[in-house]
Amino acid sequence: MSQVTSSLSAEQQKKLLCLLGHVRLHLLYKATVHGFTGESFHNYCDYQGPTVIVAYNTAGFVFGAYTSQDHNKEDEKVKDTEAFLYSIPPNQDKPLKVAGISGQCAFTNGVAGPNFGALVFLDGDKPKIVSNPGIRFQFEEEAMHGNYLALTELEVYRAEALGPQLLKPWRNMQWTAQRWQTLKEAIMTFKPDRHIVQQARVLLVGPVGAGKSSFFNSINSAFNGYMTCQAIAGTADRSVTNQFRTYTIRPENGGRVLPLVLCDTMGLEETADTGLDMDDLINIYQGHVKDGYQFSPAAPIMLGSPMFRQRATIANRIHCVAFVIDACQASLSQKMVDKFLAIRKKTNQMGLPQIVLLTKVDKACPLVAEDIKNVYYSVHIQKTARELSECLRIPLYCILPVKNHHDLLELDQDTDILLFSAVQQMLNFADNFFEN
Repeated sequence: MSQVTSSLSAEQQKKLLCLLGHVRLHLLYKATVHGFTGESFHNYCDYQGPTVIVAYNTAGFVFGAYTSQDHNKEDEKVKDTEAFLYSIPPNQDKPLKVAGISGQCAFTNGVAGPNFGALVFLDGDKPKIVSNPGIRFQFEEEAMHGNYLALTELEVYRAEALGPQLLKPWRNMQWTAQRWQTLKEAIMTFKPDRHIVQQARVLLVGPVGAGKSSFFNSINSAFNGYMTCQAIAGTADRSVTNQFRTYTIRPENGGRVLPLVLCDTMGLEETADTGLDMDDLINIYQGHVKDGYQFSPAAPIMLGSPMFRQRATIANRIHCVAFVIDACQASLSQKMVDKFLAIRKKTNQMGLPQIVLLTKVDKACPLVAEDIKNVYYSVHIQKTARELSECLRIPLYCILPVKNHHDLLELDQDTDILLFSAVQQMLNFADNFFEN
């Protein structure tokens, strides 16, 4: 028998989970493996609790139904106010969600396939659906399934609720004013053991909109004691940063410049001819690119260019790389994963230490939005970090959740502690690089 694996792409699963909430999907039934019959459906899906049906058609639609009630062979009408139909149309960003008509039952149990009235799956034990909008659920057929009723696949998943909070944090963190002060002083007084350079240079690399520029602004704000906006940040589809910029940080009251330089780059994009170029990245690693270089996806920087530094010293090189990833969009497409792995391969060859900054954790998890101190109690953030660790092949201890000061007018001590902890790890890794 064929191996039973999900046909959902990472992007489709992400959109489906947005509709389902904080759950984990466990594949119960796959029609191309188990058979397009009502009997097979019931053999694998009865009495499984909340389930979601996922149908695929030849037009590229992924659509189906969710219910919080059990399926079974008993001839009965089932009421379920939580049930809904949905569709993930091809080439559209937002999925469609259709609630049931008030006062009507959600579906009918029986020996046949799942019957939600408006959508009847496995009709006549065939790979097709019957579409009856208006019966229990109302929708436009073109939006739901494109009027393509033949199915290429039908899957059923058990929707397993994830507890919102762990009993113990998956990483220990002290949330005290003393810890805030200790971290801040440790960063300000950092000196490489071998005194090779005065400042560690950390390069921020990540997809468009992940929060690279906002991370620098947040660190700068935390050390100045008020909100700053030195690096241009935004939410555009294309990278707001189109220059190579190096940012130093001078604490409040005119103190000594921090022993840290944060370097900002153009955002990564999936297609080969857009976003940060690999050759530019290597030249940045090696210290050949001067501050203010204008990125051009059409051609990388060339030897002889006014912005090309021919005699680069170790002080000009990058000493640590921080990959910046939005926790709300951490289910990376395969193209983006491939791009990250290609970059990691080159980075490893150059002996550069790497970390991952998992940004916008408050946007990704309601528990964290309620209180940033819940970040290491969050099942969702832990799961996201583990998935990134696996797909990017980077150790879990190198993945650091952070929240930028992007939506605040006043600074927050707990947010600063996460930011300072990330910076301290960057400096520790840079020191390891100097040792080598």
